[in-house]
Amino acid sequence: MRSPFPGMDPYLEALGLWEDFHHDLITEIKGAISAVLPEWYVVRAGERSYIVLSAPNGEHQFLTQPDVGVARLAGAHAGGSPGAAAATAMLETAQSEWAPIAMRALVETEYREGFLEIRELRPQRKLVTCVEALSPSNKRVGTPGWLQYTRKRQAYLEGAANFVEIDLLRAGRRMPMEDEWPDSPYYLLVSRKQEAPRCTVWRAHYLRPLPPIFVPLAPPDADITLALQPLVEAVYARSRYDRDIDFRRPLDPPLSPAETTWLHEQLPQPP
Repeated sequence: MRSPFPGMDPYLEALGLWEDFHHDLITEIKGAISAVLPEWYVVRAGERSYIVLSAPNGEHQFLTQPDVGVARLAGAHAGGSPGAAAATAMLETAQSEWAPIAMRALVETEYREGFLEIRELRPQRKLVTCVEALSPSNKRVGTPGWLQYTRKRQAYLEGAANFVEIDLLRAGRRMPMEDEWPDSPYYLLVSRKQEAPRCTVWRAHYLRPLPPIFVPLAPPDADITLALQPLVEAVYARSRYDRDIDFRRPLDPPLSPAETTWLHEQLPQPP
């Protein structure tokens, strides 16, 4: 079954399928670019990785529950002389100082985020264009994923190279811009090196097919056209995501009442 959404399927993000989808989408984009890239260019996959410590809220840092508790020594039997009681108390105090104690371990989670680089083979494999598809951590302000990505993004938007940014995530905070983002669930951004920091931005939606965008190369070479919608659909079909998704389950963030009604009309009716 194809996704009922003609554009991006928001359930991939909401139901924990994003990491798998992101990896395959980067691979599809690489293949699509490679197929039409002039022979004096190459496209290579890169990877950004970082460690996050789990927290009590389960988002950025989480501390595990102890597997070992404090051993409590049994009290002395009642009775006996005062001297014997004092000796017993001193013995218990000494032993308690060496008793096992409960501690909580820091749990490390490694995140890996793929991206693409288009390089001109001569001279010296010069970086021409970077293509990024955002991950959820890139949109969580203050996290390692956000810090690493925003530093890299700033360099490209200052003219280090051409830059393509694909945001197919509804949750999280959008990247900083001087102008207001368009009122759409998703966006596609292209920054041409010689025009930076000016960008071209396309609105993207789940109720409309994703628009094709251009991928700039080094002048005077012509741009590449990248049609994202067929790539998203190819990943969706190959991964059989519909088998993992209950489309009658409410989304977070929720769809509007009209969109929810539309979605239910697209779904097969129960027998």
